[in-house]
Amino acid sequence: MPRFSASSIRLRALAAVAVSSAALPVVSHAQTQIPPQMRGEAMTLMQICRGDYDRFCSSVVPGGGRILACLQRNANQLSLGCAQAMPRAQSLKDSAVAAGVMPR
Repeated sequence: MPRFSASSIRLRALAAVAVSSAALPVVSHAQTQIPPQMRGEAMTLMQICRGDYDRFCSSVVPGGGRILACLQRNANQLSLGCAQAMPRAQSLKDSAVAAGVMPR
């Protein structure tokens, strides 16, 4: 079984911001249904916001949009790139909910 570093887990958890409510590295049934394009876009958003996640939201348990909500609560302190990515992250989350790959 592979071992994940704390940094790797945080990075993967940030991907959960937009497309999943399951804690990583556990793969849920819903995650297996996430379209590759949506997953790829979530990974890009995750990379853009990683520093902000580390600063403001690293103690937030992933799932149910809690990380996205944390970043949104800290909107006035986010890096420019992450702040600009927030509308797309919300849109991606909404699309995941509508597609049934993330709970409301």
